Amino acid sequence: MGRLFWKFFLSYWAALLVAVFGVSAAAWLYVLAERTPDLSLEAGPRASFIVSSAASTLRHGGLPALRELMDDWGRNGTVRLFVTDSAGRDLLDRRVPPDALSRARVLVETEEEPSIVRRVRLPGGDTYLLFLPTATLPPLERFLTGVRPAPPVVLLVTGAVVSLAFGALLAWYVARPIRHLRAAFASVSTGRFETRVAPLIGRRRDEVADLGRDFDGMVQQLQALTTAQRSLLHDVSHELRSPLARLQAAIGLARQSPQKLEASLDRIEAEVGRVDELVGQLLTLSRLEATVAGGPLERAERIDLVDLVASVAADAHFEAQARGRAVAFTGEGELVAEVRVELLHRAVENVVRNAIQHTEPGTTVEVSATRQPSPAELLVTVADRGPGVAEAELETIFEPFYRGAQGPPGRGFGLGLAIARRAVEAHGGRVRAANRPDGGLVIEMAVPLQ
Repeated sequence: MGRLFWKFFLSYWAALLVAVFGVSAAAWLYVLAERTPDLSLEAGPRASFIVSSAASTLRHGGLPALRELMDDWGRNGTVRLFVTDSAGRDLLDRRVPPDALSRARVLVETEEEPSIVRRVRLPGGDTYLLFLPTATLPPLERFLTGVRPAPPVVLLVTGAVVSLAFGALLAWYVARPIRHLRAAFASVSTGRFETRVAPLIGRRRDEVADLGRDFDGMVQQLQALTTAQRSLLHDVSHELRSPLARLQAAIGLARQSPQKLEASLDRIEAEVGRVDELVGQLLTLSRLEATVAGGPLERAERIDLVDLVASVAADAHFEAQARGRAVAFTGEGELVAEVRVELLHRAVENVVRNAIQHTEPGTTVEVSATRQPSPAELLVTVADRGPGVAEAELETIFEPFYRGAQGPPGRGFGLGLAIARRAVEAHGGRVRAANRPDGGLVIEMAVPLQ
């Protein structure tokens, strides 16, 4: 059961408790009204018993006996009986509540045998009035004696209004973020990928808030993919413009100078090959992007990964010698795993070739393949002796068509490292770059062993 369920559950019980409390309070008020119709004097069996007892004591024992009884009650703090003479003075010289005294005089004159007020005439002719003001009631009950219960119709209307209020509040609470989501979907459908819902939802912690945060994550990913697609189209058009311009120039030169036809054809062939290489790398990058996003992978094969890296290093060393550089490999033992051989081979080859291109002449590119126990993965390290990369560009070098400002000019398209990273990520691995303290760049590729 989720958090939204508990909010509905607690809201329902809150409404139920309010209704029960209201009905109970109404019933209590009715009982209290029946028991205490007078607001100034205490009523009920207790008041009638106390007043009757005091009246009997005064009638048969006189003032001394009554004063002794009232002193006992005063010390115990249980009874606050007032006994007043014809002038309204209390027997114990206490301040008499004027409302209670007036009400007691009215009752004793208008009712034949009032139960809560007694008048006693002593043989000497003195008359005393006995009563209990409502000040002797408990505080809450004393407060409620001034409250008159409403008719049943008012109670029903009040219950309906409270229910409607709770229902409206709960509906508003649930519908408000849904309206925000609906508006956000409409906004995103028009291409406004900067739309976010989380700031509108606030600090909610339930399934609706989780849905809003998931929506923001989805829109952020769509925004990133759309931006990357636009950037890729821009970079592709820029990269194609140069070879196409050279093709047009070669064709124009062949038409103007037929005697240079052979040289023009060679230039056309070279530029066509360059365009073909660019399109091939773009197709590879596109396929890898789809794979990382959850698309199908090519069939995996079991292979010794150390041997795969060693073979790439050996081929690269053969090519690097012609450029006055070398490639050294370190790695021992067997490390058999199920991988997509072509993708992983291309990833390692692209990183090693990039290192050969940037390392200084007469230096060696160091390639190693080791097993990492926790987590179990293959760690391939390629380190060169080149100029390195600015710290701010260590992540940018893996973006398509990026060419480092410190690298030598070449014929590359800036897709090699991007393809390598996507290939490793397609295996669930990771790639990172760092500058060597003594100069150069080191790239680490970690591939999980499945």
